[in-house]
Amino acid sequence: MKALSILFLFLTISYFTTAQVRSLEPNQTPGKGTVEDFSWMVGYWSGPGLGGECEEVWMPAVDGHMIGTFRFWEKGKLIFSEFMNLVQEGESVSMKLKHFGADLSGWEEKEEWTTFELIEMGDQKVWLNGMTIERKGDQLVFQVNISNGAEAQIETFTYTKKSL
Repeated sequence: MKALSILFLFLTISYFTTAQVRSLEPNQTPGKGTVEDFSWMVGYWSGPGLGGECEEVWMPAVDGHMIGTFRFWEKGKLIFSEFMNLVQEGESVSMKLKHFGADLSGWEEKEEWTTFELIEMGDQKVWLNGMTIERKGDQLVFQVNISNGAEAQIETFTYTKKSL
């Protein structure tokens, strides 16, 4: 029985240390927070990701919105960009984003967004439905659940804060 308890404890610790990206369960109420709670993300960030180079810029919150942009390029060629909006929704926050090809053609339909709802806020760490963001000094680490058809994987982006 003691061995079973130790195994259960090991599996529980392993789950919480490796399950960095969480999902909002059906009928689960989104977590509480404000857009201003994300102020630690403000700045210009750069680093590797998706086999190329990435940049993000996050502006300070205004009127319940915090706007960000993202771009990804390989071998000096722009592949795609994103427009991101952290939006205050009652007592919660959602990240809504749209993807654009290098020619500015939208990936989502005009009235559709890719949305990540808030699950939990921590100290300079946030769990969204399918994404975790954490600031570690001058680094901003994004872990995103990216699905390609039936197969899902977690992609990690580790950005360093830069000056404009």
